[in-house]
Amino acid sequence: MNRLLQVLFAVAIATAPAFAHEPLAIKPLAERAVESLPEGTLSWRIENFPDAAAAKAAAGPWSLAVEAAGKAWLFTLQGDSKSAGTGTKVAEVGPIPRISATKYLLRINQATGAPGSETPVHTHPGSEAFYVLRGEQSIRGPADTIRVRVGQGEAGRGAGVPMQVSSSGDGELLALVMFVVDATKPFSSPAAM
Repeated sequence: MNRLLQVLFAVAIATAPAFAHEPLAIKPLAERAVESLPEGTLSWRIENFPDAAAAKAAAGPWSLAVEAAGKAWLFTLQGDSKSAGTGTKVAEVGPIPRISATKYLLRINQATGAPGSETPVHTHPGSEAFYVLRGEQSIRGPADTIRVRVGQGEAGRGAGVPMQVSSSGDGELLALVMFVVDATKPFSSPAAM
């Protein structure tokens, strides 16, 4: 019996995906501190521009221009008075849970990873939203799991809610992640589900 268990264990190890517990790679692309947020219900407007200079020229007080996946992007946090924007509209993601703070941080991160890669369980002092360019992303929380597929945007959970983000598709994940957080608190904190 002992030999059978050794053989089964060896087969399980040999056939297990090598990427099962790799960390999801997170790369900050841009951030901006602001003193206030737009009035009303918040959402992120995502646009593409011909180049980075055009995206930066179109940026307003709650916008972040980045380059990712060979494109120039403009992410604008907007309230009830939505403008049409001047770039090619990609998506509008919201509603974004509102927070109250004396200073805010807007940030865009890029998340990449092979299927099965994941972040540790953590929280943010604000909201996180997602837009997937390649693969599939899952955001596990205490009550459910949100799945975001290619070309989809999704508003995440609010401040202080534990989450674990993973690459859950068949191929490599590439996602852009938008944040509105309290700038006076740590950006991310370890948590338990």
